[in-house]
Amino acid sequence: MHIRPNAEAKDLFAQAYEEYSDAIFRHCYFHTFKREEAKEIMQEAFMKTWEYIASGREVEQVRPFLYRTATNLMINASKKKRETSLDELQEEGFDPGEEDSGHKRDFIQEQKVMEVLQQIEEPYRQAVMLRYIEDLDPAEIADITGETPNVVSVRVHRGLKQLRSLLHRHG
Repeated sequence: MHIRPNAEAKDLFAQAYEEYSDAIFRHCYFHTFKREEAKEIMQEAFMKTWEYIASGREVEQVRPFLYRTATNLMINASKKKRETSLDELQEEGFDPGEEDSGHKRDFIQEQKVMEVLQQIEEPYRQAVMLRYIEDLDPAEIADITGETPNVVSVRVHRGLKQLRSLLHRHG
């Protein structure tokens, strides 16, 4: 989606919000593991994008622009904060809920993968998360990160290799 600063900009921006807000929120959540912080970053990414458009500049591809903006906001926020433990998440209201044992096992496996994923070196972690959690293709990730699709593909491959190795070690 391409947004130019014109009469249609508000409608196109509203459409972009409808299409991408959930994905941007998920992207933020899987980096912060805090719902409120993820929501704030997602909203700020949209606000900054709108300010950019309202200032008379156009956005060629809205989706990668939003991801890049959200990622930059998270990088800035992470410089100020430390990683969050599961206890802190629960204190802030995170509750996996009372579900049947199959769902609990799935949840535990998902938590284990997310925990191990945090141990992967950057920029490999970001590439794997964008590829497999956000379901973006290498060209879209390249637009977000400013790298070439080939570099992104290499990072995804190396990140998966690290993830498999770490998961194997953690049994």
